[in-house]
Amino acid sequence: MRRSTPEDELRDLARLLVRAGLGSPEDVRQELADAIERLVPRRDSGRLAAAWLEEARRDALAEQESWSRRTDYDLLEEAFATCEQQGVRVLQGVADHWSAKAELERSPGGRGIVWFTAPDVWHAIDHGMLEINLWHADTANAAPGDELLDEVVAIFARHGLDAHFDEGRIEVAAHWRRRL
Repeated sequence: MRRSTPEDELRDLARLLVRAGLGSPEDVRQELADAIERLVPRRDSGRLAAAWLEEARRDALAEQESWSRRTDYDLLEEAFATCEQQGVRVLQGVADHWSAKAELERSPGGRGIVWFTAPDVWHAIDHGMLEINLWHADTANAAPGDELLDEVVAIFARHGLDAHFDEGRIEVAAHWRRRL
């Protein structure tokens, strides 16, 4: 079995960044260029990032031709919209819990917040499971027996997604297949 090289890892990052669809094209290109600079320093990291992202985009466009008309991503978006309607804000692809906390403090109100990071999305791309954090409006983690937790899990079920609470997070069985 061949060991992966830094280039393999960077190309995989390009694949995940394209398929996740989080951030502007400029931000995505810069994120990949920065990773290239860290792992295989090159003067042409920006050009290389653009080329690898374009290659990943072509591959994703070809693959999505085989997807069903409605994907798990569509169901997730519908569930997230329902969460928002019920006073639970949704933050997709936040940097970390500090960013989620800052956003909650910046815009108080509502019943709580659902949030997840880009690596959580990458996991859903490859493994079909999105791990989601749920906090109450005061940033307290949801816990078994919480009415808010039961309601959010039920929202996913109403939208055709299996979800359960495990080790502090909601695990949603869903492949992140966001159309380009």
